[in-house]
Amino acid sequence: MKRDNRLAKLYHELAKKRIEAVLISQSENRYYLSGFDGSDGILLITPQNRVLATDFRYIEQARRQAPDYELFEISSSIRSWLPELIDGLNLKSLGFEAGHITLTEYHRIKNILETLEPGFNLVPVEGLVESLRAIKEPEEIELISRAVIIADSAFNYIADTIHLDMTELELAWEIEKFLRERGSGPIPFDVIVASGPNSALPHAKPSQRSIKPGEPVLIDIGARFKYYGSDISRTICLGNPDDTLKKTYETVLAAQLEAIAGITAGITGEQADTIAREAIRKAGFGDSFGHGLGHGLGLAPHEQPRLGQNSLDKLLDDTVFTVEPGIYLAGWGGVRIEDTVVMENGKIRVISQTKK
Repeated sequence: MKRDNRLAKLYHELAKKRIEAVLISQSENRYYLSGFDGSDGILLITPQNRVLATDFRYIEQARRQAPDYELFEISSSIRSWLPELIDGLNLKSLGFEAGHITLTEYHRIKNILETLEPGFNLVPVEGLVESLRAIKEPEEIELISRAVIIADSAFNYIADTIHLDMTELELAWEIEKFLRERGSGPIPFDVIVASGPNSALPHAKPSQRSIKPGEPVLIDIGARFKYYGSDISRTICLGNPDDTLKKTYETVLAAQLEAIAGITAGITGEQADTIAREAIRKAGFGDSFGHGLGHGLGLAPHEQPRLGQNSLDKLLDDTVFTVEPGIYLAGWGGVRIEDTVVMENGKIRVISQTKK
């Protein structure tokens, strides 16, 4: 069972960090380790125990999706069920996902555990399961590839659908509807359609603005197939682009192709980012590339590894990530070109095939 392999890796990490047990509350991590996709629940994992705690709404679902887990039904406040959950395990410490719970929740849990056992050690952990998720299994790469195919087909649909005076919102809805009709699950992020000066906003929201001739139209979309997502951006133009758009587009495309060719297994996210950033800087747009080169993706639209300045994340074989340089000029517009890629045999293979 692949989840047994995932748990074995988790046990190894817990042993290295000398953590007796861990609570997993982050939804993608919970699904990754158990198969349970309900919206509420907590895993308690020790080398000897696998417990899925959830409320009445999800008990039958949990029984079907996570048969290898002992079920624990939550029926009231955490103050009553947490002591029962860990009763008899003789724990002196408990890890928790620090990036997922609030400060109020942390203090509540800490007070409960110290009441049970003075000096109980509540250990914050960050990126514990996320680091395991960064290295994709062959089945995961296949699911991401299926999500990419759906998104690629949407760009082909756009070519036949988009027209002058169509609003950004109209196009965004056409894209989302197409993605769902072609088999996408809930899309991993809101569709971005940004035209003219709106495209200078990297994460612009579609508006009632109409698409005009000769201007950049930035489109960023993702599909989801069996929980795994894709992420692709293209910048197009209806009519004749002016010299600014030509130069900006050619610069971004050249930077992306240079990064794809130059990124090899073992380099850091910062080193990868530098390849594209230097190409853009040499073209005179150094101050206009304000985000990182890319990010990992899979169960979440943004996950490890991170490609950007100060990122020490290693780009290893079987990591899946985006390569998405961009140039954004306030008051004029922007260009971004993004592909979903996988590291294989030491170099990048581009999964997305939409024309550039």
